[in-house]
Amino acid sequence: MPGQVQSIARAAAMLRLLANSSGRLGIGEIARSLDLPKGTAHGIVRTLQDVGFVEQDKTSGKYQLGAALLHLGTSYLDINELRSRSINWADPLAVRSGQAVRIGTLLEGKVLVVHHVFRPDDTLQTLDVGTLLPPHATALGKVLLAYDGAAASAVMQGGPEPYTRRTLVTARALAKALAEIRDNGWGAEVEEMTPGEAGIAAPIRGYGGLVVGAIGLSGPVDQVCTAQGSPRPALVAHVRDAARAVSRDLGGARW
Repeated sequence: MPGQVQSIARAAAMLRLLANSSGRLGIGEIARSLDLPKGTAHGIVRTLQDVGFVEQDKTSGKYQLGAALLHLGTSYLDINELRSRSINWADPLAVRSGQAVRIGTLLEGKVLVVHHVFRPDDTLQTLDVGTLLPPHATALGKVLLAYDGAAASAVMQGGPEPYTRRTLVTARALAKALAEIRDNGWGAEVEEMTPGEAGIAAPIRGYGGLVVGAIGLSGPVDQVCTAQGSPRPALVAHVRDAARAVSRDLGGARW
């Protein structure tokens, strides 16, 4: 069993030291606190500075946590807040709809599933929390892309992968679908990711109306859609009601 990497352990200790400090720290203070030679401490600080995890104050020459590290922390908190605020509404949605419910947000061009409620029946199901889904082939993903122009452009330029014959793989088809989602306030997919399955999703908004995630249900086509192949209106209403409820909890009260 390999042991810890000393340089990484020292860097982590340095970040904790800066995080717990009431102010900026100089190299001498950092070295003394961690019982390191000044040269070693300076080398680690410079490396952390190069990647944006540490910043140096130009006036004092002392160091503090950098914007890149703070951004990572904020992203973690945002995802966990989205999950914690959604849990109270995801379970009732699964019960009302009889289908599986997922909460998702965009992460590096994919849909990160942050919460998953199993379909309330006895079928074998796999927990999807932490799974990354293709945004162009899922209801959750298309809803998120509809309100994120940069992410949508990246997907279109990257050549969307066809998962079934129904998957939207052209920029024109995807752009049309995203425009319809913005007009309607919800989105759906029918056998675009998996044959025999369909999904419905709606955006979750935070402060200022910014879309921070999506909530959706998925299940067999004959249960999610009408005989004509369109999403059942009652299920659409349930999903939109849940999305509004989560949005209110996140501060998107004006939506």
